[in-house]
Amino acid sequence: MVTRMENREQIDIRAVFARHPFAEQILERLTAAGHEAVLIGGVVRDGLRSRWGERVEYPPADVDIATSALPQEIRKLFAGHPIVAVGEEFGVIVIVSPDGRPYEVATYRVEGDYDGRWPARVELVRDLAGDVARRDLTINGLAATAGGRILDLVGGVSDLRDRRIRAIGDPNVRFGEDYLRMLRAVRFTCQIEGELDPETAASISRHAPKLDLISGERIRDELLRILALPRSAQGIRLLDQLGLLSRVLLELEAGKGVAQPETYHPEGDVFEHTLEAVRVADAFIRDPIVKLAVLLHDVGKPQALARNDGANMGGHCALGAWQAGRIARRLRLSRADAGRLTFLIKNHMRIADFPEMGRGKQVLFMTTGEDSAALPLCRRYPRFFELLQVLVADCEASAHRASGWQPILEETLRVALHVERVGNLERARSLIDGRDLGALGLPDGPAMGQLLATLHDRILAGEISSRVEALAAAQSLLRGVQGTQDSR
Repeated sequence: MVTRMENREQIDIRAVFARHPFAEQILERLTAAGHEAVLIGGVVRDGLRSRWGERVEYPPADVDIATSALPQEIRKLFAGHPIVAVGEEFGVIVIVSPDGRPYEVATYRVEGDYDGRWPARVELVRDLAGDVARRDLTINGLAATAGGRILDLVGGVSDLRDRRIRAIGDPNVRFGEDYLRMLRAVRFTCQIEGELDPETAASISRHAPKLDLISGERIRDELLRILALPRSAQGIRLLDQLGLLSRVLLELEAGKGVAQPETYHPEGDVFEHTLEAVRVADAFIRDPIVKLAVLLHDVGKPQALARNDGANMGGHCALGAWQAGRIARRLRLSRADAGRLTFLIKNHMRIADFPEMGRGKQVLFMTTGEDSAALPLCRRYPRFFELLQVLVADCEASAHRASGWQPILEETLRVALHVERVGNLERARSLIDGRDLGALGLPDGPAMGQLLATLHDRILAGEISSRVEALAAAQSLLRGVQGTQDSR
């Protein structure tokens, strides 16, 4: 039974309407026509948190509106505006504001006959209580009037104040309706820096195996939202405690109990090191793909240890990158994100050798990927600096601490200055390429590739600075090759 609770809480509605003036028009027009219309969900939840002095994005970029008006009634009231029927059979339409921003307006509804993913039956209703009762968590069931007054039908205000995540009604019913809600509960626990209500947590543990029925895309979206939070390590730990992590990233389970040399890893086994690295990363990494790379950076260690008869974990980077590729396909990551993920895992140990590399190889390694002189250094070579972020998290989660990453950072700054002077691989190719070597009589093949790589390495090292010098060096190298062949 859902009953409207009296409270005096307000959100700063003027701040919302200053950013979303069309939302105010929607509420006013619906109310003037005799319908109930409210803001609902995140804008209300975060409005309260902002009011209480918490650091949240407020007002948010998007706001949701719920109303007692039926879709055809909404259409009639906003006939002069573009309308997109994204889910009109479910009572959801999108009205486009004069400045081109879309606003979702949903008719109150109740749902039934779930299959654990989607409702088979949707019924549009006229009362807010029915609509709120079918939502997932009490902190997401809060509504606010056009005047900013909170309508709390499920005890969401007290739960939010106490930083408690609790399902609306019977948690077994809520999670049985949509199994993805279990991941959402974990995400919101991290988002409000709170704790799960015991009954809600117990229900999640019971339903955890059902997460296998949810598509990779939906799991991916929730996982990346968790990783984008500054308390994602708490989320990963909670996923593990609730039995969800093995359903999302089974590969991490293999790291439990895999011991590491205590001299370098006093923090514990591979799994504990991984969680500590994510905790470190929470302080300075916001990109969820880079955070995912931190989470998976040692996923190849158990397999590498087995392949090496327990002697060492050599080769774990390549094995980890291969496993990360499988995970990326399972989660349906984009090709670009999958490429970033596997690159970071494959090279997270190679960057430790950066100070010992030759200057040409350093430049080539650092400048892999996009390059624009108009961008700041950390964005000019994004993959290398993402790799630095993974390195810092990895080192700070072990006994190495700053001694592991500080020398690489210092060398990076030196190499960056060098790059400003000599340029990158694109400039090296402009000085000499395969066509030039062909004109000098060298046929296509491995020998041409090796010679070209040698020339480019010398250009990047600053030993060759002009096309004339590059051609002269090529001729000299060719004579050396031919002399070697003649002596045979």
